[in-house]
Amino acid sequence: MSEHTVKSYDDDLTQIKTMLAQMGGLVEQQLDDAIDSLTRRDTALADRVIQNDERVDVLEHQVEEKAILTIARRQPMARDLREIMVAIRVASDLERIGDLAKNTAKRTHAMSDQLPRKLMAGVTRMGRLAQVELKNILDAYSNSNAELAMEVWRSDEDLDALYNSIFRELLTYMMEDPRNISLCTHLLFGAKNMERIGDHATNIAENIHYLVNGKPLGEGRPKKDVTSGMRVEVGGASEE
Repeated sequence: MSEHTVKSYDDDLTQIKTMLAQMGGLVEQQLDDAIDSLTRRDTALADRVIQNDERVDVLEHQVEEKAILTIARRQPMARDLREIMVAIRVASDLERIGDLAKNTAKRTHAMSDQLPRKLMAGVTRMGRLAQVELKNILDAYSNSNAELAMEVWRSDEDLDALYNSIFRELLTYMMEDPRNISLCTHLLFGAKNMERIGDHATNIAENIHYLVNGKPLGEGRPKKDVTSGMRVEVGGASEE
C-alpha cells in the first residue's frame, strides 16, 4: 500500500486491512473446525463454530463502519476509493463464508455413527478444496496479487466438478434405500455449502482484479455446477 500525504489516511486504510486480516483468519479457522466437526461427528466442536460466528459478524460491521467513515472524512479517489469499496465487498463475502461454515457445523447434530465412510470422504474432500481456495484468495488479497486471484477464480471449476460427482453419488444412495434420505440430505447441504464457499472465493478474486486493474473482469465466470438441470430416474421414470 503506497503512503499518502495525510498520514491519518494511511492509518485508516491500515486499520481496515488489519481487521480484514483478523476476519480472514477467523473464517479460515471456522471452516477448518466445521469440516472437522462434520467428519468426526464432534458436536462440541460444532457448537463452538456456531457460537464463534458472532465474532465474524462483529468484524464485518467494524470493517464496514470504518470504511464508510474513511470515505466520509477523506473523500478518496481512484485506487484509494477502489481499495475501500473492495474491502467492504471482501468483508461481506467473508461473512457469508462464515455463515456457510456455521451451517455446515449445524449438520453435525444430525449425523449418525453409521455414516458410510465413502460418503463422508467426498464431502471432506470438498471442504479441503474450499479451504485451499480460501487460503489462496486471502493471500492474493493481502498482497494485491491479481495473478493468484485469477488462479483461484479458474480453480473453482474443480470444486464444482467434485460437487456434481458427490451429488450423483448421494442421489444414488437415497434412491437405493429410502432410509438413507435424511442422512444424505444433510450431506448434500454440507457439500452445497462448500460449493458456495468456492463461489464467494471467486467473488473476492473478481474484486481483487478490479482493485488492481481498475476495471471489472471481462471473462464469464467458470461455472460447472450442473445439478440444477440434472435428470433423476425415479421408479423407471425420469424427472428434471
